[in-house]
Amino acid sequence: MKILYLLIPLGFMVMGIALWAIIWAVKNGQFEDLEGPAHRILMDDDDPMVPSFNKSAEKPQGTDSDLNNKSE
Repeated sequence: MKILYLLIPLGFMVMGIALWAIIWAVKNGQFEDLEGPAHRILMDDDDPMVPSFNKSAEKPQGTDSDLNNKSE
């Protein structure tokens, strides 16, 4: 019977920590995108439809007015 004096407060502390963890996760947006990671794993990196962020894919140097002057 004396063990209940230890287990009941310990149970409430564990429940409080779990409740705090769930509230923290909801406030920080951990449950916002549940389907994105599942779809991302199916996408192939070699697919040309996937945008690449390589240096060769960057916009040419110079402003738009410089590019228009070169074409004339």
